[in-house]
Amino acid sequence: MNTRILITLPLAAVLAFPALAQTSSSDTPAASSAATTQSTDTATGKQPLQPPSREGFWGRVNPFARKNYVKRQTDPIRDRVNELDDLTAANGKSIKDTDTRAQAGIRLASDKANEADQHAIDAGNKATVAQQSAQQATARIQTVETVVGNIDQYKASNQTEIRFRPGQTVLSKNAKDALDEMANTVKGQRGYIIEVQGFSSGKGQIAIQNSQKMAESVVRYMVLNHEIPVYRIYLVGMGNAPVEGADAKHLSGGRVEISLLKNDLEQLSSNSAAPMASADQQQQPK
Repeated sequence: MNTRILITLPLAAVLAFPALAQTSSSDTPAASSAATTQSTDTATGKQPLQPPSREGFWGRVNPFARKNYVKRQTDPIRDRVNELDDLTAANGKSIKDTDTRAQAGIRLASDKANEADQHAIDAGNKATVAQQSAQQATARIQTVETVVGNIDQYKASNQTEIRFRPGQTVLSKNAKDALDEMANTVKGQRGYIIEVQGFSSGKGQIAIQNSQKMAESVVRYMVLNHEIPVYRIYLVGMGNAPVEGADAKHLSGGRVEISLLKNDLEQLSSNSAAPMASADQQQQPK
């Protein structure tokens, strides 16, 4: 009898211990469920992992139950780690895309700034050219005003004299050479006139007619041989009028004075050609 009691008591204690363990484990879900009611923000937006559930005595002692227990506990952790890896990769890609867009925006802004600088430089160059053109135009206007004011003011540029024998009105070779030399200096020019004055010995109307004929022979040669316009030649027969530095009484035969007179019109042409050439050089691409 006593032996049965001694055997029964340890066996009852062994059987009662797992029951107590199951009772304590049944209390933990309530505690865990209470804990889940507290919301916590996480990177994945999910609730944080719950503490491991208690499997009781036999769940921890049984090796097969232990393996399943470890699997059940590690699977949520593995899933959460995978989710975090995916979230990290997505964040990295988003950061890279944002950096790429930022770099593209910076390059675009830099290109726009460089383009604006180039436009500003071009505008400055055009303003400088316009200012120079305005200065040249002002200078030219002043020159034109001066020329127009002195358009009827002619100055002696060249002068030659042709001698004639008494009663002769035909030009000699030396006379023609002298006229050729003077005519060559006025080819292609403007703003000039040629003054032809004939002087003859004798008296009265006869001297005037002789001087007129000698002057006409000079004009005829210059018009026919050098194509000098007639309107640029002014002819006058002076007869035996006194000549500066000479005595009309001692004048034998006759003489013709040819004077080349110029105003500032030719100078205006040369001055206007220079600004046009400089403007063309500025407009040529560099």
